[in-house]
Amino acid sequence: MATMTNRPLGAGFGASRYVADLVGRIAAWNDARVTRKSLSALSDRELDDLGLVRGDIEEIARGTFTRR
Repeated sequence: MATMTNRPLGAGFGASRYVADLVGRIAAWNDARVTRKSLSALSDRELDDLGLVRGDIEEIARGTFTRR
């Protein structure tokens, strides 16, 4: 005969969610870092060709940039 219990899921699921969130945050941080580094390497003329100024780089890396 099988036994069923009505227990909440174990702590492992919370830990898995935490690790997945942490990995996602690290990936997002790294993407922002790579974007910031790539855009910073461009000259002011190249940024202007893209319609950007140096002050836009941080907003672009954060994903909060809006065209003016």
